[in-house]
Amino acid sequence: MSELTIDTIKHTFSGHDSFPCRQLWLKKGYDYVQEQRSFNDEEAVVKLGVGKNMVSAIRYWMKAFNIIDNKDVPTEFGTRLFDNETGYDPYLEDEASLWLLHYQLVKGGMASIYSIMFNEFRREKLFFTRETFLNYLRRTQEITPILNFNENTIAKDFNVFINMYKGDAQNGDIEDSYSGILSEIGLLKTVGRGKDEQFQIENNERYSLPEAVVLYAILDNGNYGNAISLDTLEHTKNSPGVIFALNRSGLMNKIEGIASGHKNITFTDHAGIKELQLKNKLNAYSILDKYYGK
Repeated sequence: MSELTIDTIKHTFSGHDSFPCRQLWLKKGYDYVQEQRSFNDEEAVVKLGVGKNMVSAIRYWMKAFNIIDNKDVPTEFGTRLFDNETGYDPYLEDEASLWLLHYQLVKGGMASIYSIMFNEFRREKLFFTRETFLNYLRRTQEITPILNFNENTIAKDFNVFINMYKGDAQNGDIEDSYSGILSEIGLLKTVGRGKDEQFQIENNERYSLPEAVVLYAILDNGNYGNAISLDTLEHTKNSPGVIFALNRSGLMNKIEGIASGHKNITFTDHAGIKELQLKNKLNAYSILDKYYGK
């Protein structure tokens, strides 16, 4: 068993009323707050076109994805992605946008299961079920008493997690489909059926993951300096290797592509020490501006 290192911070395993975030919810919610409307208004149900519980879920997911802050004000990331005039991809037509949302969800840590799943649990379980995840949290709680949780709540949160990444192939309607917003990036695999059903998030090449998103994640990480070892990029908390489930070959390909495309970025290998070097640290959003043609 790997070392359990979940941070001693407040963890949240509820807030979504068991609703996975659907494809158009974030855009609807962004437009709603841009009109300076409150989620507590009685008209929210009508304006957003969803049930009352779904209004709360939309608000929760907007915070979890870093679209709005704790005061329901759009964040820089939310504005850059969803603004009608200047947004990168308001209707999430480019798969890069889904990778960015996945990154924000895991890195932000507001919805704790996503950070725990990618940064911790996945290191010790190649295949997993709801019960193995619950067992992991029980063991963690023994050495980290601050991690308080209700097992029924965890079970519901696990189901939402699975549905966020698991596609609904039977429904072709994007808005009505129960497919989670992140189902298209292919991070989650299902093995077996019924009682034998297990899940897997396997490290691989991630050919659909743009190099620009990986570089954004590197530049957005305040813990990185101007020289970053390959091991750090592969293994540390919220690193691209961990968040995007990249194997070493896939990470190397992304890093080498990044270095070849930017004159101020080099990838060196001296005496077996592989390192990404940033001569002049770029603004993370300048990378996305270029990618999206803004």
